[in-house]
Amino acid sequence: MLVLTRAEVEELLDPDELLGALARAHEELSAGAASMPPRIGALAETGLLGAMPAYLPSAGLGCKLVTVFPGNTDRPSHQAAIALFDPANGTPIALMDGTFITATRTAAAAALATRLLAREDAHVLAIVGTGVQARSHARAFARIRDWTEVRVAGRDPERTAALAAELGVSAAASLEDAVRGADVVAATTHSAEPVVRAAWVAPGTHVSSVGYNAPGSELDPDLVRAATIVVESRESAFSPPPGGAPELANVDPDTVCELGELVSGAKRGRATPVEITLYKSVGVAVQDLAAAALVLAAARERGAGLEIELEEIHA
Repeated sequence: MLVLTRAEVEELLDPDELLGALARAHEELSAGAASMPPRIGALAETGLLGAMPAYLPSAGLGCKLVTVFPGNTDRPSHQAAIALFDPANGTPIALMDGTFITATRTAAAAALATRLLAREDAHVLAIVGTGVQARSHARAFARIRDWTEVRVAGRDPERTAALAAELGVSAAASLEDAVRGADVVAATTHSAEPVVRAAWVAPGTHVSSVGYNAPGSELDPDLVRAATIVVESRESAFSPPPGGAPELANVDPDTVCELGELVSGAKRGRATPVEITLYKSVGVAVQDLAAAALVLAAARERGAGLEIELEEIHA
């Protein structure tokens, strides 16, 4: 088994290759070629442990174990490890840090959705949130478009100012100031209360939401009702917690589109320039698998990682 640390994963994961791998993964998922049950979770006193297995023809067989502890202050709220297996015989072949992959693939998938759903003339980006995902989104979204203005906003003015300075973008005075007039809004918070209000969102805006804090939501219910909705997987998005999106509780699954259907052209996304589109992410295992497969391929090519023997196999 090849063991890869977080530093090695960061070095090996190519963000440009990741966009293409995620597009392939979602196309396979929507075509029914992947095996991906909704994630399950075990609740601890202050967080949860989720298990996310999947098989993907283009990436193989694997499982991510991820913890979500929102109260963490000295480490990320989301921490993970990813194990990969030989799809031909089930042998464990790799174990790698999944914390960086989780942050990176979430933002990259949101960027892919934005590339497919935002208006062609969209040029102002608002990022709501000041944590790990805000940083990941700033990096990922910079790869899909040349933004003329990027704004960040959060509930803590000091953290907002610090992040804006770090990224070299504008610090909005309030959440409303960030969202109003933006062509694309990326919500990246753990808020249980709406941080993106329908009244602030102009016609034609694309909204991306990756936050999760069931049973609450970072999105205004009126915004959800007004939007054309795209999800990663209907089965995952509409499954019970901790798998599904609480925002979609009153939405008819038949009215939403999957990201893979947009990639393949099976369905269209934006139909009019004034339509509000919404990508609601819950995070799915094929995204982790697609990213981990890229890391493993790069590690083998460069001779990275530590080989260990878990068990001696006797013929």
